[in-house]
Amino acid sequence: MQFRNLRSIREDKDIKQKDIAQYLNVSQNTYSQYETGVISLTAEVLIKLSDYYNVSIDFLLDRTNNPEIKK
Repeated sequence: MQFRNLRSIREDKDIKQKDIAQYLNVSQNTYSQYETGVISLTAEVLIKLSDYYNVSIDFLLDRTNNPEIKK
């Protein structure tokens, strides 16, 4: 399963895959496989990405189009 919001938010912010991969301490290839759904996203990675982009995990997983984090 591809994660369109994960890719689009990265591209909208002009961030390269290698930069996010470095933040997550994984290879660029591994990060690319996260975006395309080849490798499953772990809870730890989802939390880091949610914090990095300041968006909800549901948004990253394409469960909603609303990036806001509900408090």
